Amino acid sequence: MAPGASELAKAEGRQPTWEMALLYPDQGRWTSREYLELDAGRHVELSEGKIEFLPMPDEKHQAIVLLLVNALRAFAASRGGKAIMAPFPVKLWNEKFREPDVAYMRPENLGRCLGKYWEGADVVIEVVSESNREHDTETKREEYATTGIPEYWIVDPAAGRITVLKLEAPDYRVHGEFARGQVATSALLAGFSLEVGAVLDAE
Repeated sequence: MAPGASELAKAEGRQPTWEMALLYPDQGRWTSREYLELDAGRHVELSEGKIEFLPMPDEKHQAIVLLLVNALRAFAASRGGKAIMAPFPVKLWNEKFREPDVAYMRPENLGRCLGKYWEGADVVIEVVSESNREHDTETKREEYATTGIPEYWIVDPAAGRITVLKLEAPDYRVHGEFARGQVATSALLAGFSLEVGAVLDAE
């Protein structure tokens, strides 16, 4: 009889899949500590005690993200601050962590960069995935506003636009909706702007 997955895993020195599952909390029971200790190797978020695995990004998505984070890092090199890209946890509130595609922290707030995660951010950017559109355009928009993140960029390749949202608590208002041929500007970061076409055509 051919060995089962459990026997093969043990023979290869690996933990059988079903036994590994027993090492993790049930959905709805995850804590911040357990989430931060999770080595998932991919984009994972924590919401209301539940682990949420986000869609695997495609090549185009990653090209856009890389352009965005490099632009913010260049801005930080001259103005100060720090930029990161997913997968990296940003704490919104207790037991709520998201992993924005790109996030930036101004120099005066670098004390909130805690190594393993950030406590909030000053600017977050999400590149919309068609398979998870509502998550970026509605769910995260509400959550980022609730936690007080001053600026939220939504890069929407399918729609061909970048929407920049400025916080006017308790909600965001549209600072600008920028299409190809236009330059998207930040309301918060003086001097930071991006050509929409260059972002959407990143490769």
